Amino acid sequence: MTEECLVEILFIEDNPHEAELTIRNLKKHNLANKLKHIDDGAEALDFIFSKCDGENPPHPKLIILDLKLPKVDGLEILRRLKADERTRTIPVVVLTSSKEEKDILPAAHSARPDVSRSRHRACRDLGQAFL
Repeated sequence: MTEECLVEILFIEDNPHEAELTIRNLKKHNLANKLKHIDDGAEALDFIFSKCDGENPPHPKLIILDLKLPKVDGLEILRRLKADERTRTIPVVVLTSSKEEKDILPAAHSARPDVSRSRHRACRDLGQAFL
């Protein structure tokens, strides 16, 4: 199996500053060893539904997803993940700086958002949950 298929955390974020901050926090909590960062929605879908071993897509243990992405937005990625039986069980953490209900409410139906959390707290809590 290739290195690409061994991804444990798939991180989808287009803002370089937010990505750097989140990756730094994930490293601080020992969660960045097998992390793959992708910065646009179309590339993320290509990766998620690619065939690693000739048949099955990669199956990360966790996806950290921004909602506002170029090409394909995070809500569409979330819809496709939850619609496909191969990916619907992958936990998704939605991180967004958006305060708009039109962004947050649809994600709430597919994920369990805690909109009050900072990225630092979210990464710390992930570290406690996965270690």
